[in-house]
Amino acid sequence: MTGLVDRFGRVATDLRVSLTDRCNLRCTYCMPAEGLAWLPKEEQLTDDEVGRLIRIGVEELGIAEVRFTGGEPLLRRGLLGIVAAAAKLEPRPRLMLTTNGIGLERVAEGLREAGLDRINVSLDTLDPERFQALTRRDRLDDVLRGLEAAAAAGLTPVKINTVLMRGINDDEAPQLVKFALTYGYQLRFIEQMPLDAQHQWDRHTMVTADEILAALQPFDLRPDNVSRGTSPAETWLVPGHVDAAGEPARVGVIASVTRPFCGDCDRTRLTADGQIRNCLFAREESDLRKLLRGGATDAEIAEAWRVAMRGKRAGHGIDDPSFLQPARPMSAIGG
Repeated sequence: MTGLVDRFGRVATDLRVSLTDRCNLRCTYCMPAEGLAWLPKEEQLTDDEVGRLIRIGVEELGIAEVRFTGGEPLLRRGLLGIVAAAAKLEPRPRLMLTTNGIGLERVAEGLREAGLDRINVSLDTLDPERFQALTRRDRLDDVLRGLEAAAAAGLTPVKINTVLMRGINDDEAPQLVKFALTYGYQLRFIEQMPLDAQHQWDRHTMVTADEILAALQPFDLRPDNVSRGTSPAETWLVPGHVDAAGEPARVGVIASVTRPFCGDCDRTRLTADGQIRNCLFAREESDLRKLLRGGATDAEIAEAWRVAMRGKRAGHGIDDPSFLQPARPMSAIGG
């Protein structure tokens, strides 16, 4: 079996599967208030098609981790069945999901029973008014209850993804860390990336990793000696604190812009309409849906996937003057 190896020797073993481009929030840094033009149903992969591609990835291409994303993956009606099918594969991949937390309270236990291992919840503020301004929805309490439900269901470690924005929520970093420490969650700050639908991202207004760490000086963070491997997050230990599992508490920073980790990237991405993206910032895609619906064999699909990954570039090129933001926003790509 030949895996997903690019021309620089990187091997993709982490599959990000976008289950829908739809979302029930309208975060200001992601999409306009009126939303976007969603994919027509006939263009989206069916549950069986998603399951088949995951199976090919695991059995034929060496995929070891699968993360379900969106849009908002909890909006996918067949979510539990898709997770359950992936959990039955051999070798069994590690299964994760990234969500905004809306509705998580109702399905956390079901996700665990279906075979999900862990969950990430996006949360940028603890202030109800600020949450409503950022997301254009009054749903902070739903997200907080979803976090509690995920922890109670054993989807641990529960991780929180936070994007700090200058002049909007960048003053909340210490408060968010205290919140995570109190409940045993693991907080990860993420530099804002050029993936908004409005194409208004500006590097000069982005809160950088250095600024985030400076704001966390009161916690006396210590370097984490555990190797990050291919993980996108650099982590630091928080002295005197443990997480819900009794392990040393950690805070992470994903600095995709100022501290790129492209050389260790192990990810491949499948969009909700069956396109393979070999990089989050790629401007080209490879169509597996056409092969699926055209009667291609597993071997033919696997080979097309390999070819798609061989063309992966050395890096995302954000610092290059010729860099162009992908046409698709994050909600349509999947995180």
